[in-house]
Amino acid sequence: MLKNCFEVVTLNNLLTMKVGDKYYRTIWLTEDEKAVNIIDQRFLPHKFVIEKLRTTEDFIVAIRDMHVRGAGLIGVTAAYGMYIASLEGMQMKDFNDYLTEAGKKIKATRPTAVNLSWAVDKMLEEIFKEKINENKVKKALNTANEIMLEDIEISRKIGEHGVKLIEEISRKKSGEVVNVLTHCNAGWLAFVDYGTATSPIYAAFEKGIKIHVWVDETRPRNQGASLTAWELENCGIPYTIIVDNAGGHLMQNGMVDIVIVGTDRTTSTGDVANKTGTYLKALAAKDNNVPFYVALPTTSIDWNISDGIREIIIEQRGDEEVKYISGLAEDGTIKKVLITPANSNTANYGFDITPARLITGLITEKGVIQANKESLEKIRNQTN
Repeated sequence: MLKNCFEVVTLNNLLTMKVGDKYYRTIWLTEDEKAVNIIDQRFLPHKFVIEKLRTTEDFIVAIRDMHVRGAGLIGVTAAYGMYIASLEGMQMKDFNDYLTEAGKKIKATRPTAVNLSWAVDKMLEEIFKEKINENKVKKALNTANEIMLEDIEISRKIGEHGVKLIEEISRKKSGEVVNVLTHCNAGWLAFVDYGTATSPIYAAFEKGIKIHVWVDETRPRNQGASLTAWELENCGIPYTIIVDNAGGHLMQNGMVDIVIVGTDRTTSTGDVANKTGTYLKALAAKDNNVPFYVALPTTSIDWNISDGIREIIIEQRGDEEVKYISGLAEDGTIKKVLITPANSNTANYGFDITPARLITGLITEKGVIQANKESLEKIRNQTN
C-alpha cells in the first residue's frame, strides 16, 4: 500500500504535503491575516518548528539566514513580506516610499535567487496600480496569495511533465527500480508544495513506479541530508544519503539512471546556477552518459542575461557554515561543533554554474525542453 503524501485542501482544491499525521505547506497566513507562518528549516530534520513572521524585518532575517530557502519559497516569502510591509506602511508618513525601501531591503538578502527580485517587483507593480492605501493593502494580500498558488501549480505541472522521463526509464528497465540522483533540496521545502526536482519523483511514487533516490548530503548546510531525506522519509520513498563526491562513482558503476536537480537562476541560453557541486555532477553525468535534467519554474529564468559564468552573481556566504556543523547530541539537544582549526580561512561559494552544453533538458511547467536559447524563447510567452 502506497503511503499517501498529499491531501486535497480547501484553498483552490490544491494539494499539500504530509508531515507525520498532519498536512502542511511551507508557508501560510495566520487566521487574522496579520502575520505569516513558516516552517523554520534550520531545525530539520530533528525538530519541526513553526515560526511566525510579524514584521518586515522578520522576513528579511528569515530569508537572509535561511529559515526559508529554495527558489520558489524565497519568492513567495518575499511576496508575503511585501504584504506585511504594506500593513506597516499604513502607519508611515509616505506609504509608497516605505514599500519601495522595504522591497530594496528584501531583495538584498539573497542576490542569486531570481524569484526573490521577481516577486518583489511583481508585488510593487500591482500594489502601485491602486491609488488608495487601503486598496493597496488588499491588492498586496491578493497578489501574494496569487503568487503562492501559482508556485504550487507550477511545481505540480513540473511533476506532471517530469514523471514521463521516469516512466520511460522504468519501461526500459522492465519495471525494475529507477535510481534518481539529486543535489541539495529542490523539494516541497524549497517551494510551497511538491518542489521541482522532487515533483517528478513524488509523481512517480504515487503512480506505483519503483523508485530509489540517491541524496547528496550537500555541504556545507547539508540540505540534502537534512531536508531532502526528511521529505522522502515522510513520504515513504526509498532513499540513500551519500557524501557529495560519491556521485561520480555511482555513475561509473551504472547505479544512477537519471540526475534531476533544481536551479535558482537560469540564463536565457540555458546555463544554470544551482547549489555548489551541481556542475561536478553534470560533468560526471556527461562522462558516463547519464541523463542530467534541471527542473525549474519559468519564473526563475533571467531573460536579461545569456552567459551564466560571467553574468550571474554568485552569493558568498559566511565562514561559519563551513567551519561548524550542527546535529542532534546524545542528550537530545541540537548542538553546533567546530570541525576545522579555529583560525582557518574559508571560501563559501553558495552556487556554481552548469553550462547548457552539459544539460540533457529543462523540466518546466510548460514541458520538457532543450537547454538552449531557441527552446527557451519558444516557451517564453507560451501559456501553461
